[in-house]
Amino acid sequence: MLELRRLRLLRELSIRGTIAEVADVLRYSPSSVSQQLSQLEDEAGVELLRRNGRKLQLTPQAQVLVAHTEELLGSMERAEADLAATMSNVSGTVRLAVFQTAMLAIMPSVLRKLHSMHPHLRVEMTQHEPEEALHETSARNFDLVIAEQYQGHAAPIFETLDRRHLAHDPIRLALPLPGGEGNAEFDRATSLTDAAALPWVMEPPGAASRHWAEQSCRMAGFEPDVRYETADLQAHVTLVETGTAVALLPDLVWTQFERQLRFVDLHNAPVRTIFTAMRHSSARSPAIAAVRTLVHEELAIQHEAQELDSDSAH
Repeated sequence: MLELRRLRLLRELSIRGTIAEVADVLRYSPSSVSQQLSQLEDEAGVELLRRNGRKLQLTPQAQVLVAHTEELLGSMERAEADLAATMSNVSGTVRLAVFQTAMLAIMPSVLRKLHSMHPHLRVEMTQHEPEEALHETSARNFDLVIAEQYQGHAAPIFETLDRRHLAHDPIRLALPLPGGEGNAEFDRATSLTDAAALPWVMEPPGAASRHWAEQSCRMAGFEPDVRYETADLQAHVTLVETGTAVALLPDLVWTQFERQLRFVDLHNAPVRTIFTAMRHSSARSPAIAAVRTLVHEELAIQHEAQELDSDSAH
C-alpha cells in the first residue's frame, strides 16, 4: 500500500523542483527525502523519477500519483474540518500569510478579538509578498492569505484557492506638509507630473507596488528618480515627512499614523485591491473561517474610517 507521507514528498517535488527545496520546506534532510522517494518507487513498482542533467523529472506515472495525492490531501482536509465543526470550541492552528500594511493596520485588532472570542485558537502569522504567499497557500504551507494586487499587475490565480474581495484601497501622491524649510520644490507639486524632478522612495524591484509605481510615473511622462528603496512603508512615511522624498502610498497606511503629510489625488483615482484566499478544501474549517470573518469585518471598519478621514482632509 502506498504511504501518504511519501506521496506528499513526491507532490512537493513536483511543486519545488529539487530535493533540496523539498527538504528545506518540510524540514527533512535531503538524504531522507531521497530515501523516502526511492522507497515509494519500490512500493509503486514503477519508475517515478528520471534524472535530466542536474534535475529530477517526474515520469507520467509520478504525475498520476501527484494528481491522486492532491485529491487525498483535499479529502483529509475536508474530513478534519467536518470533525472540528462538531466541537463546541473553535480551536487548532491557523497559519496566516499577510503583507506588511495589513499586518500593521488590520491584524493587531483581529488578534485581540480572536483571543477574546476563541481562546483555544492559535494563529501563526508570517509576512510574505502576495505572489509567494498565494503559491504557498496552494501548496498547503499556509491556510489563509491576505494579499494585494495593483492595476495592471494582477496576482497569480490558483484554481485550488477561493478568493474573496476585501476592499479597494485608494493610492495617492504623498508629499511633506507645506512650508517646511527647504521644501519649496515639494510645495510646488500639485500633480504627479510636478513630482518628476523630486527624489522618490519606492519598494525594491520585483515588488508589485514598485512595478505599478514606476509605470504610473512613466505614463505621466517621466522616469522617477528613485534614490531610496525599502519594503518598510513606515520608512516611506518618515522619508516623506522629513522632506527627503515623495511616494505613492495607499490609504490603509494611515490607520497607524496621523496624517502629517500632504496628499495629491492622482488621475483616474487608482486603487490597489485587497483580498483573502484559502483552499476550497478548507472551506468548512471553523478555525480558518473565524479568522477570515474577523479580517473582513476589521478591514471594513478601517476602510470606512479612512474614507471619513480622507473626506475631512480634502
